[in-house]
Amino acid sequence: MPAANRVDKHDARRRALADSALRTLGELGYARASLREIAQNSPFSHGVVHYYFADKLELIVYCVRRYKAVCVTRYDGAVAGASTPAGLLGAFSDTLCATLVDDAPMHRLWYDLRAQSMFEPSLREAVGQIDRTLEDMVWRVVTRYAELSATEPSLSPHAAYGVVDGVFQQALLGLLDGDEDAVLARLRAEVAGLLPLTLRPAPVTSP
Repeated sequence: MPAANRVDKHDARRRALADSALRTLGELGYARASLREIAQNSPFSHGVVHYYFADKLELIVYCVRRYKAVCVTRYDGAVAGASTPAGLLGAFSDTLCATLVDDAPMHRLWYDLRAQSMFEPSLREAVGQIDRTLEDMVWRVVTRYAELSATEPSLSPHAAYGVVDGVFQQALLGLLDGDEDAVLARLRAEVAGLLPLTLRPAPVTSP
């Protein structure tokens, strides 16, 4: 078998293993999930999982990276399709709400992994890389929102990401504990109130 085909089959099997592991990881979290537990809740044996991933850390980082790489592209449509500030704000809010509901276990796993990185240095590089892709995504939204508003951002990329991420994380906690409709309504209201704060006041034009 050509080397390229072997690599493709290996990568395809890793992706299949990661996809089957996501539900278990999302339900149990970083600390409670083991490779054996993940295998027991998937079509793959423990030996197969261990063959493709050296340990739980490698599998979890692979899963989160794979998910986030897809997740950040969801917002590109909102940026590309918006022609007014209100339109962009609405599309951004819709996408945040949709991913909050549809992918809550994955977001919970991401925040768990990020918290663990404070105690496990081996996690920090991967977490930092994922964080930067998310920061870049938020910055694309903010800069397009500023452009449509005929002004400039008032925050740095890092600060803008912190604002949006904090609101989203609180919404995730609310979703896990409370009423979905109320949580989504609050998230939309907070995004509508906070996103304009990322901009400088529009210049006043002389009559």
